Amino acid sequence: MTTKLLTITGPTACGKTSLAAELAFQLGGEIISADSRQVFRGMDIGTGKDLADYHIHGTDIPYHLIDIHDAGYEYNVYQFQNDFIRAFNNIVSRGCQPILCGGTGMYIEAVVKGYQLADAPIDPEFRKRMEAFTDEELTQRLAGYIKLHNHTDTEDRDRLLRALEIQEYHIQHPDEYPHMPDMEHIIVGVTYPREIVIERIGIRLRQRLDEGMIDEVRSLLDSGVPEERLLRYGLEYRHITRYIKGLCTYEEMYENLYTDIRRFSKRQMTWFRRMERQGIPIHWLDGTQSFETKIQEVLSLMQ
Repeated sequence: MTTKLLTITGPTACGKTSLAAELAFQLGGEIISADSRQVFRGMDIGTGKDLADYHIHGTDIPYHLIDIHDAGYEYNVYQFQNDFIRAFNNIVSRGCQPILCGGTGMYIEAVVKGYQLADAPIDPEFRKRMEAFTDEELTQRLAGYIKLHNHTDTEDRDRLLRALEIQEYHIQHPDEYPHMPDMEHIIVGVTYPREIVIERIGIRLRQRLDEGMIDEVRSLLDSGVPEERLLRYGLEYRHITRYIKGLCTYEEMYENLYTDIRRFSKRQMTWFRRMERQGIPIHWLDGTQSFETKIQEVLSLMQ
């Protein structure tokens, strides 16, 4: 029998984790994280792990794909796919309900669409051949393989070369792909009016700074995580690293971070709307409804 996979998604600061945890409690479920940064140990406040949300009604809700690698590790969507498959099969084998929860649109889409990805090794000969090309020429070459929805692949030459390397490997090794289990997708998104989203982002940012987010980033740097890697993680880790290194004032850090998180939330919604245009149905919940109403609405979808 095909297993239903419940996905809880939406833009940042919309309350996904608490909703997923309550649903897991009521459905006898376990949560698989779909957040590209929550896989890293030591990146807790900045990624919004909100681990306390997994303890509800005196019960610890099991979760997967959180704290599975040290900060600084190169994690990618191919690894996520394989980790998801293992977690999904493990949950289903024990008769529990899998719930995918997170806001990384590419990870969710990789599951729903069953991206055909292979684990491409580093190819020194390919990289040497590419030295003769400009970044613009490499970008055009990559665009010939895939639609460039994820522009982070073209932000620096190393990522650009890696993205090309992966695509070239796919062409030469078409059989090396993970196979998604059979599943029925029920995708639920949580959304608020834009002005409320902005307010929630501001409140959460201040809370995280009060909880020690700057000390968290300083600890990562002190532990040996390269500065350039933290900058690449973006948002909180990029701006706070710049502040710690004396490249901006606290006020500049705060305002630039606040602005970038707002922009990020808009990009997330753009990604989800694109998924809908491509035929992936998302059932949107009005975030302003009561928590109980949202829970009942999702439970009715699962029947």
